Amino acid sequence: MADLTKVIECVPNFSEGRDLKVIEQILDCFRGKDGVKLLDYSRDEDHNRLVVTVVGEPNSVKWAVVCAIGKATELIDLTKHEGQHPRMGATDVVPFIPLNNVTEEEAVELSKEVAKEVFDKYNVPVFLYEKSASAPHRQNLAKIRKGQFEGMFDKIKEDEWKPDFGQEVHPTAGVVAIGARMPLVAFNINLDTNNLDIANKIARSVRFINGGLRFCKAIGIELEDRGIVQVSMNMTNYTKTPLYRVFELVKIEAKRYGVSVVGSEVIGLLPMEAMINTAEYYLGVEDFSIDQILEKRMME
Repeated sequence: MADLTKVIECVPNFSEGRDLKVIEQILDCFRGKDGVKLLDYSRDEDHNRLVVTVVGEPNSVKWAVVCAIGKATELIDLTKHEGQHPRMGATDVVPFIPLNNVTEEEAVELSKEVAKEVFDKYNVPVFLYEKSASAPHRQNLAKIRKGQFEGMFDKIKEDEWKPDFGQEVHPTAGVVAIGARMPLVAFNINLDTNNLDIANKIARSVRFINGGLRFCKAIGIELEDRGIVQVSMNMTNYTKTPLYRVFELVKIEAKRYGVSVVGSEVIGLLPMEAMINTAEYYLGVEDFSIDQILEKRMME
């Protein structure tokens, strides 16, 4: 019998990676809820950011996410927020990713329902982005977020940057981007230098907007507690720009400045295929198929 269960994934990003009490209250919106499973959460003190991964039945996920956005709006004050990661909202971005028996159109519709609820309940303006975007120039999150929280008060006065919901920036919670997209991989590469300028130069070389890899977004980040910097990236289509390709390109660009790659990290969850493709490349495995993965066959 065919599996007709509808499952959607959501990966909301919150602008808090340090205060454990705040983080726990946000996570409680996802714990113990019928139809919702909290798969993973990752907090980073340098980025001052929390990334949560949940899956479940679409309507159940919807209300859990609305709850979490409300809690973040209540507890996070961006006028006092500092961190390495760009941000424009207490809840910065909320992507919905269709998984089992959920179409892209259904994910888009769900994102719009959540956006309306967020504005109606909390008076937080919303930009619809990616597949949900109301105009082509709003698809790219980086373009929406440019200027960050501090610059958003003037930005939304421009006709092309009026929010899809709301007209005024929330004084402490800012604005939020909500939309539907395919799975992305948050992939960071660490360098053996504390020179942030080098990380930024490498980021400019590898990201698409400056002529780099097609499905790569990148910025330089300083990891103060470790005394190093990193190239922090979102790989928006790992099937067309695989992880090994950007890893090798960062190594090539780092060599220009006499620095080396000392490690990498994945934030949150990622599709198994993304790691398998990378392992296949570095091991030089010929004619490999994902069906050769034991765990995959066991789940069929």
